[in-house]
Amino acid sequence: MDLAEALKGLKLVKDPNLLVGIEGSDDAGVYKLTDDLALVQTVDFFTPIVNDPYDFGRIAATNALSDVYAMGGKPLTAMNIVCYPIKDKAMDSSVLRAILEGGLDTIHKAEAVLVGGHSVEDPELKYGLSVTGVVHPKKFLANSGSREGDILVLTKPLGTGILATALKAKFLDKPVISRITDLMAALNKDAAEAMAEVGVNACTDVTGFGLLGHALEMARASNVSMRIYADKVPLIPEAQKYADMGLIPAGSYANQNFCSQDLDVESEIDPVVLALLTDAQTSGGLLISVPAERAPRLVQKLEDRNTPAASIIGEVLGKGPGLIKLC
Repeated sequence: MDLAEALKGLKLVKDPNLLVGIEGSDDAGVYKLTDDLALVQTVDFFTPIVNDPYDFGRIAATNALSDVYAMGGKPLTAMNIVCYPIKDKAMDSSVLRAILEGGLDTIHKAEAVLVGGHSVEDPELKYGLSVTGVVHPKKFLANSGSREGDILVLTKPLGTGILATALKAKFLDKPVISRITDLMAALNKDAAEAMAEVGVNACTDVTGFGLLGHALEMARASNVSMRIYADKVPLIPEAQKYADMGLIPAGSYANQNFCSQDLDVESEIDPVVLALLTDAQTSGGLLISVPAERAPRLVQKLEDRNTPAASIIGEVLGKGPGLIKLC
């Protein structure tokens, strides 16, 4: 069932303190408490993306925390969400402990604290977090703030969805597994701090809808059109290799279908590159819309803060129906 269809017609209570709700496809909700304090709230969990349980915990926690960073917030507290196959004798308690340890270490890196959680017995393992953060009510970032003339910056390379498929097929060697694990487990904390220092207009994190899907959501919410330069988008080299082999997950094709009506391909694009631009990311980077005069400073700040893949990948063209021009 389509989630949008299921949500249609639900009667939501209007509250003037709810600054960001579910209407705009933002990464998290924002609720004003006082004139200088608002809560940022999100939740995210999923099935294992890598084989090592500790690394799975790191990645799942990073992915959940990313929503707070995308809103310009600072995480404060986290609660574990665990679905675990208790009756599976092949999976003992040490696996669950390793997952929770990976999540806890990541929460501590984010300078947040674990305050509890909830678990249920489930035949399929799942893990993630519910996260609460804070932000100034006038300084939060939404995906609706993109403005004409802005520059688009991406902070992590694409391709983790394709490489996760290659991992399941046992095609990846240990160095590649280690590299993509560290990439997915890298917090967007430094990028969020760089955004706060420079001042940007809009942000979203790149996850399940892929780069083009999330860019399209930003364009629609901001009522603008965007141009993305395919050859400027950072890609994980091995992801391109396996995409060439045809290891493209079904999610990429679903994302292409989602974008197709509002995607204007201005020149010939390699289908493999298009698959990477719509690749469903796990714990991806931030897509940032920044005023043009601040873009070089933002990229420099990102590089200084150990975000070397940060790249200028496009621009905001102006008012429009929410269209992505790809060239």
